[in-house]
Amino acid sequence: MFWLRVMTWISLRLGRRASRFVLYGIAAYFLAFAPAARRTSRNYLQRVFKLPAPAAVSWRQLFRHFLSFASVIHDRVYLVNDRFELFDIRIYNEALIEAIMADGQGVFLLGAHMGSFEVLRAIGRKQPGLRVAMAMYEENARKINAALGAINPNAQQDIIALGHIDSMIKVHDLLAQGSVVGMLGDRSLGNDATRAVEFLGASAELPLGPFRMAAIMKRPVLFMTGLYRGGNRYDIHFETLADFSTVAPHGRTLAVQTAMRRYAELMEQHCHSAPYNWFNFFDFWQATVASQSKPSSSIT
Repeated sequence: MFWLRVMTWISLRLGRRASRFVLYGIAAYFLAFAPAARRTSRNYLQRVFKLPAPAAVSWRQLFRHFLSFASVIHDRVYLVNDRFELFDIRIYNEALIEAIMADGQGVFLLGAHMGSFEVLRAIGRKQPGLRVAMAMYEENARKINAALGAINPNAQQDIIALGHIDSMIKVHDLLAQGSVVGMLGDRSLGNDATRAVEFLGASAELPLGPFRMAAIMKRPVLFMTGLYRGGNRYDIHFETLADFSTVAPHGRTLAVQTAMRRYAELMEQHCHSAPYNWFNFFDFWQATVASQSKPSSSIT
C-alpha cells in the first residue's frame, strides 16, 4: 500500500505521460523475475496467436503483455479519480445498455479479467448520478478496497462484498434503484462450483456463481469489456449475453449453460481482437484437469 500511494502521488503530480516511464521498468521486472506469470502468459499467447508451442512465444510478446497490464493498472489511478479527459474512450453497442436503463431497470454486467473495468465509469459522464458498483468475493473486496483507498477513498463505496447474508439483497436493491452492477465471471475461488466450456481451443473451467446470481436476479445480462488499445485509447464493448427475466426456475440450468457458452465465445472474440488485454495470469486449461474430480452441480 505504501508504494501504491507513492505511485499514485507521482502519477497525479507529474501527470500521465511523465509517469508512464515507470511502467517499462515494472514490465521488465516481471519478465525477469516472475516465472509463474511468464509461464501462464506464454500458454495464453500461444493459444490466442495459434502458435505451435508455448516456446514459440517471443520475449517481445511477453514484454508487451506485461506492459499492457501495467498500463491498465496505471490508468486506474486516473479513472478512479474521474480524470476521463485524459482518455479517448469509445463506446460500442451503447444502445444495448440504454435500452435496458430506459425501462428504469438496473443493468447487470458480466465482465472478465480483460482490459479495464474501471473505464466503465465513463458512462457516468453521460448520466450524472448513475452508480456503478462491483460485486466480488470477500477476500478480493478487501484487497480492492485497500487499493482503491490508496488511490481515492471515495471509490470504496462502489464495492459489494459477496458471501454475506445480505449480499444478494444489496445487489437486488441497487438494480432496483437503476444502478449498474458488475461481476467478473472468469475466475473461481476455492471450491466454487464450475462448469467446463470451450475456450481458445480447449476446455476451461468457469465459475457458476456469477451466472447463477444473474439468473436468480431475473434480469437481462450484458457482457462488457473495456479494451486498452494503446496510448490513451480505450474501447468499451457491450454485448448481449442472456435474458433471465422470463426464465422459469426449472429452466435455469439450461439457460445458465447457454449463457456460459456465449460468455466464453465473447471472451474468445475479444481476446483475438485485443490479445494483450487478457490479464488472467493463471492456467485456465490446467485448472480443468484439477477440477475433474469435483461433483457437478445444477441450478433449480
